[in-house]
Amino acid sequence: EVQVAESGGGLVQSGGSLTLSCTISGTTFDDVAIGWLRQAPGKGRERVSCMSTKDISPYYEETVKGRFTISSDKAKNAVYLQMNNLKPEDTAVYYCSAANHDCLSWLGTMYTAWGQGTQVTVSS
Repeated sequence: EVQVAESGGGLVQSGGSLTLSCTISGTTFDDVAIGWLRQAPGKGRERVSCMSTKDISPYYEETVKGRFTISSDKAKNAVYLQMNNLKPEDTAVYYCSAANHDCLSWLGTMYTAWGQGTQVTVSS
């Protein structure tokens, strides 16, 4: 059974940085796409970023391009989301999720695993 777990959320001032971590168990990063979604209070779920070994380049939602960077550490079987220049509108619960194969599957919401979420709060 594929499982993912997030960590690294917190409170940061506007313009600050945070790094979220997603650890994978039950499979290896080579076999899945790992992505980050977020949900702010009263808003719908938003897909933020995704990467896989089968994709040439990662996916980024338009509002985070140039500020967020997704990366992986195969030795640790983990994926990270480096978030720079954070804005109050980035405040949300961030979820790590897995999908089979590639980010096209992930963008198609064909998730096979979800984490419990980690809160990111950006103060103005």
